[in-house]
Amino acid sequence: MERIKQHAIWGHKGTFVLAATGSAVGLGNIWKFPYITGENGGGAFVLMYLVFIALIGVPVMIAEVLIGRHGRANPVGAVSKMARQSRVSPLWSAIGWSGVIAAFLILSFYSVVAGWALDYMSTAIQGGFTGWNGDSASTAFDELLADPLRLMLWQTLFIGMTVLVVVFGVTKGLETAVRVLMPLLFLLLLMLLVYAAVAGDFMRGLQFMFSFNPADLSWKAASVALGHAFFTLSLAMGAIMAYGSYMPGKTSIGKMVLTVAALDTLVALVAGLAMFPIVFATPGISPGEGPGLMFISLPVAFGNMPAGVLFGAAFFILVTLAAWSSTISLLEPCVAYVTERFGVGRVKANMVIAALAWLLGIGSVLSFNRWAEFSGLFGMNIFDFLDFFTQRVMLPLGGLLMALFVGWVAKRELLRHELRQESDGQFRLWLALLKYVCPPALLVILLAGILA
Repeated sequence: MERIKQHAIWGHKGTFVLAATGSAVGLGNIWKFPYITGENGGGAFVLMYLVFIALIGVPVMIAEVLIGRHGRANPVGAVSKMARQSRVSPLWSAIGWSGVIAAFLILSFYSVVAGWALDYMSTAIQGGFTGWNGDSASTAFDELLADPLRLMLWQTLFIGMTVLVVVFGVTKGLETAVRVLMPLLFLLLLMLLVYAAVAGDFMRGLQFMFSFNPADLSWKAASVALGHAFFTLSLAMGAIMAYGSYMPGKTSIGKMVLTVAALDTLVALVAGLAMFPIVFATPGISPGEGPGLMFISLPVAFGNMPAGVLFGAAFFILVTLAAWSSTISLLEPCVAYVTERFGVGRVKANMVIAALAWLLGIGSVLSFNRWAEFSGLFGMNIFDFLDFFTQRVMLPLGGLLMALFVGWVAKRELLRHELRQESDGQFRLWLALLKYVCPPALLVILLAGILA
C-alpha cells in the first residue's frame, strides 16, 4: 500500500480517543443536548438519539477516520489520494475542502459563543450569581450581548488559548493538551453529577431523562435527534479526518470510533443528569427553556443553592474546557492544510488562520448589538447565516458526499486494508450501513435543515 511521508503520529495509543472525544465533546453536549432533550420530551428523544448514533454517527465517523489514516495528510490531501488510487474524479476532493472551510467558518463564530462561557466562568468564580432571579439573569445576559468590546475581549482570549495549543504541533501541543484537558473535564463532570445528586431533585431528573413515553415520539423529535447524532461527533468538519491521519496503522479504527462515540454519548447523558436535577430543584425553571437554559436558568439555580458559588464556577470551567477542546480541533485541519500545501511554518500558519477567523468573528460579535438590525444574508445576520450555512448545509452535505464516496466509489481493497483489524462480518455490516442507511438519513438532515 502506497504511503506518503507522515507529518506526525500520536505518541500514545489512546490519544486519538481523547482527541476525538475532545473534538466531539463541546457546547453541543453540555449546552445543546440537555435543552433539546427538554424541548423534545426527555426519554423518548434520548432513545432515538442513541439509535441514530449507532446507525448513522458511528459508520460515518469510521469512514472519516479511514480516509484520514489512509491519506496520512490534511483532509484535502487525504481525500485526493484516495480518489486518485480509486481512479475516480479528483472532484471528490471537494469533501476535504468542505471540511476545512466548514472548520474555519465554525471556528470564527464558535469562539464568540465560547467567549460567553469565559465571561460566565469569571462571574461565577467571583460569586456573581448569588441572589440572581430570572429577570436579573436575563438582564445580565442581554448586557453581555450588547457590549461588543466585552465580547471581542473574550473572543480574542479564546482564539489565543486555541493558538497556544495548536502552534506546538501534534505531540507537544495537541497530545499534551488533550491528555490534560479531557481527564479534567471528566472529573469536573463527575463532581457536578455528585452535586446534582445531593443538592438537586435527582430522581425527577433521572425519570425525565430515561422514562419512555410513546406519546413523545414524533417526526419533529426524530429529525432533531437524527441531526444532533450526526453533529455531536464533529463529523464532516475536517477535525476527525485530521486526527485520524495521526492514528498508528496497527490501531483498530472500529474499536477507537466506538469508544469515542460511547464517551461522547456518556458525556451528553451525564451532562443532562447533572443539569436537570438542578433545574427541577429550582422553582420557576423549566427543562424545556431552550438555549437560555445554560446562560440564564442555571446561573439562577446556582445562585440560590447551597455551595452554588463553588459548583457554578466548576460548571462554567467545564463548559470552557469543552469548548476549548473543540476549537483546537477546528483550527488543526486548517493549519494542517496550509502547512502541507504551502510549506509554511506552523507558527505562521496558526497566526494567519487565527487572525482571519478572529476578523470574521467580529461580524458575529456585532450581530448581537451594532449590526443587530442587519438581515441582508437571506434574511439573516452574519452570526445566524454562518451558523445556518455550516450546520444545516455544509456539514450534512459533506457527510452525505463522504458516505457516497467511501461506500460506493472508493476501492473496496483500500477500505478493507484500513479496517483489517475488524472481522469480515463487522466490515460488511459497516459498509451496508454506510451505503444504504447513512445517505438517505443524511439527505433527510440536509433537507430538514434547509426547509425548517
